[in-house]
Amino acid sequence: MIKDVNIINTEILSDNWYTLKKITYEYLTKDGIRQTQEREAYDRGNGAVILLYNKQQQTVILTRQFRLPTYINGNSSGLLIEACAGLLDTDNPEDCIKRETEEETGYQVTEVCKVFEAYMSPGSVTEILYFFIAAYSKEMKIHEGGGLDHEQENIEVLELSIDQAMKMVANGEIKDAKTIMLLQYVKLNQIL
Repeated sequence: MIKDVNIINTEILSDNWYTLKKITYEYLTKDGIRQTQEREAYDRGNGAVILLYNKQQQTVILTRQFRLPTYINGNSSGLLIEACAGLLDTDNPEDCIKRETEEETGYQVTEVCKVFEAYMSPGSVTEILYFFIAAYSKEMKIHEGGGLDHEQENIEVLELSIDQAMKMVANGEIKDAKTIMLLQYVKLNQIL
């Protein structure tokens, strides 16, 4: 267990889209040895993610969109199937996810349930992601969704049965960690 951490130096390597910092720090290990190390940390802010579900229909709402990092790491189409998500910006997690749900999926939800929060890539990214679920119905659909033009979003909205979504996890069609976590959550907790 780390008993003491001391930041020695922080250097900004990039402040283009988000902030990449090189941090030199020292800490006291459990056996009393003071070590100095350097690490890079990417600060993109915190985010929220939601899985919309319909208990009667046994369906979920997911999205599909192009993700450049997956493309350059071997995803030949670059398309990724995901739960609706977004950065908090200045909002609290609940307000953020309600806004993102409407922008991306076209569904207007008023009641959301926070299920947990998690660091998604703690070795290099500072982000905490807040996970939500919410029931949806056809009556909540107020527009087609698809994201915002000024954010260059081109999002396809998918309505899938929970069984189909779980098969897509098993066969590798769904590879997004946050989505897999939420799908497993609704199955493990017998929500669907």
